Amino acid sequence: MRHLMSPLDFTVKELSDLFDLAEDIEHNPAKYSHACAGKKLATCFYEPSTRTRLSFESAMLNLGGNVIGFSDAGSSSAAKGESVSDTIRVISCFADICAMRHPKEGAPMVAAEKSGIPVINAGDGGHQHPTQTLTDLLTIRALKGRLDNFTIGLCGDLKFGRTVHSLIHALVRYENIKFIFISPEELRIPDYITDMLKQRSVPYEEVIRLEDTMADLDLLYMTRVQKERFFNEEDYVRLKDFYILDKTKMKLAKEDMLVLHPLPRVNEISVEVDDDERAAYFKQVQYGVYVRMALILTLLGIHVD
Repeated sequence: MRHLMSPLDFTVKELSDLFDLAEDIEHNPAKYSHACAGKKLATCFYEPSTRTRLSFESAMLNLGGNVIGFSDAGSSSAAKGESVSDTIRVISCFADICAMRHPKEGAPMVAAEKSGIPVINAGDGGHQHPTQTLTDLLTIRALKGRLDNFTIGLCGDLKFGRTVHSLIHALVRYENIKFIFISPEELRIPDYITDMLKQRSVPYEEVIRLEDTMADLDLLYMTRVQKERFFNEEDYVRLKDFYILDKTKMKLAKEDMLVLHPLPRVNEISVEVDDDERAAYFKQVQYGVYVRMALILTLLGIHVD
């Protein structure tokens, strides 16, 4: 039995196979419409989510399976004090696979250790968000045709952004990737990540102004400043509008640069950018369904001829 806790749980070859499967699902949806008939996915979400939870549920329904679960801790036995370990043991009696979102780092790993079914980490605190990373990688590969030889700018909350941390760890395994970290000093990328990049001789820069680096980028990964990760309202209010991507800034970018965003956005990307052909964030959402369908099939060991 296999779980997904981190994007690094899959080798580069396994990721390539997963993305090949996701692309086949995209082009041949009817072929997979009954692949999970009789199977159940449990979505155990101890923290609010729209995209990730509904993406998992859509993925399982598209495969002909069923979905059970809860959308916040208050509607589960966690409100009564039940541990994650006990919850997953119970869920294992009901479902065939589980997607878990939890505010505490490492909680899905604890669940996986006690689980009788595959567990997918659907986000744990500010730590990891592996299925968003798989979504990001599939989006880049589908729209750019490759996962190597590009410069990527990551902008916004680089301190608490689990999507950013996961994506960096995944991309360092590919050739000739350069990172440009764009953030205010208070939200700069953690030292453990820059230390890792130095050890691996992966080039990176840290800058504050988005305008200064737009022309150099093949990809721009925008993130929101996350109110739920701040300890006081004053710091959040001061930093929440630090970056706003608009048409003026887009004029500085390459004609084939892609703009990605894990969503939800607040106001860090102006709605006027949505009509730009380089805006790929809503396409990302669709790729997220395909890659989660592929992941469910892979972890359940289901092969469709």
